[in-house]
Amino acid sequence: MSALYMIVGTLVALGVLVTFHEFGHFWVARRCGVKVLRFSVGFGMPLLRWHDKKGTEFVVAAIPLGGYVKMLDEREGEVSADQLDQSFNRKSVRQRIAIVSAGPIANFLLAMIFFWALAMLGSEQVRPVIGAVESGSIAAKAGLSAGQEIIAIDGEPTSGWAEVNLQLVRRLGESGSLQLLVRDQGSTVDSPRELMLDKWLKGADEPDPIRSLGLRPWRPALPPVLAELDPKGPAQAAGLKTGDRLLALDGKSLDDWQQVVDTVRMHPDTKIMLRVERDGAQIDVPVTLAARGEKKAPSGYLGAGVKAVDWPPEMIREVSYGPVAAIGEGARRTWTMSVLTLDSLKKMLFGELSVKNLSGPITIAKVAGASAQSGVADFLNFLAYLSISLGVLNLLPIPVLDGGHLLFYLIEWARGRPLSDRVQGWGIQIGISLVIGVMLLALVNDLGRL
Repeated sequence: MSALYMIVGTLVALGVLVTFHEFGHFWVARRCGVKVLRFSVGFGMPLLRWHDKKGTEFVVAAIPLGGYVKMLDEREGEVSADQLDQSFNRKSVRQRIAIVSAGPIANFLLAMIFFWALAMLGSEQVRPVIGAVESGSIAAKAGLSAGQEIIAIDGEPTSGWAEVNLQLVRRLGESGSLQLLVRDQGSTVDSPRELMLDKWLKGADEPDPIRSLGLRPWRPALPPVLAELDPKGPAQAAGLKTGDRLLALDGKSLDDWQQVVDTVRMHPDTKIMLRVERDGAQIDVPVTLAARGEKKAPSGYLGAGVKAVDWPPEMIREVSYGPVAAIGEGARRTWTMSVLTLDSLKKMLFGELSVKNLSGPITIAKVAGASAQSGVADFLNFLAYLSISLGVLNLLPIPVLDGGHLLFYLIEWARGRPLSDRVQGWGIQIGISLVIGVMLLALVNDLGRL
């Protein structure tokens, strides 16, 4: 079933985002008087095709990895004299800039629509209350303690742990002061805390911002009673069974499942001894943990899980907006994620963020399937993030992308005449090389994650 969700989710995501992107180009081109020859969603052999009354051919093609709008252009073929005024290359620089920028702008507008809908649907968020602080950590040095709720980070309100993580991700690879507002349990007064960062998580392959500060989110105690096992995991291979209660790990007593998680993570490819209670009897079970994650910093893997418990009502916060207020929230989230995406690309370029965080088609397909299986809200959230990524990437000043064309037109606008065909040709060759290189890097990262 997950494979079906992955296929359908990917096709729907690419279909919606590509269609909306290309429709932006198409809509503005028509209003600028440009004749559109073809509007294609996908590449390769056409599966469906039809024409409208203005002669535009609409195509749904076999390879759903993009799309294009083909416009009348003297640079791509002979144009009859009676249609010269409908040719793209005959339009003013301002009109060409509007047509080219319309695709990415359409992606940002689509993300705003998705975030607007999500804001009205509302969500349940776990209050960002600290469960524990590691001694000697960045958080401990700043005076943070268990029971405090994180109210804001760098002036941005944090309604839940997702917002906390988002604000922390913005500071990856940086040095300087991280400003927090916290509120003690039972208090109404917010207190400032200053956390000092020094090239924080610079170049980390799989950064975990919350954990790296020494913070552990509060969560209800989970009894260490196994409820599920990975059929190919170490726990299953060692003979553990669902219903087993874990009493001790290497002689240390266990009261909560989080103790197991924390210890296992720190011991990849290590043999441990578990004391287990089964059917009223206690037995010792040796388990050789597996390793997961990047080779430089792998984490231990047991391959077992426990049954979830209900959260206390006071720890859950309902967040929703009315139709008008949701517009502002949608715009805010779109802007925040756009800036974060652009900033992350800049940090990758300067080595502050590992390029291994770059994802390709395999990861996108996996996330599309997982979010589609999780429900409408998660899938809309995924579509919004992907639409923003598509918009930002297309605006990069790289020839062959929309941003590269914008760069050429802006130079033409400034100097009063276009760059020579020779210079533009060099730019396109460089752009193609860069795009192919990034795509290959993303694909290698995807294969490494498998």
